[in-house]
Amino acid sequence: MFVVRETFIAKPGKASALAKMFKETMSEMPRMKPRVSTDFIAQFNTVVLETECEDLSDFEKTMQEYMSRQDLRDKMKGYTEMYQEGKREVFKVV
Repeated sequence: MFVVRETFIAKPGKASALAKMFKETMSEMPRMKPRVSTDFIAQFNTVVLETECEDLSDFEKTMQEYMSRQDLRDKMKGYTEMYQEGKREVFKVV
């Protein structure tokens, strides 16, 4: 099993809106079972999107599904304007 963690540093005043956008949109992809978090004791304006997958091919299929669904892409329109930087990490559960 793998955990995919995508961390975003939102622009000031945009973290809540970005987190809400992720939560609403990703909930329509049940395979992802996303968990969205915001900073509590961390760098300000941090939004984290975590998903789990059995193997990396599952993650790739999920990304392909997202790219093929225009309705989801429409809901996420403008999200890149809401953050300053981001990164994706993949962890293997032991």
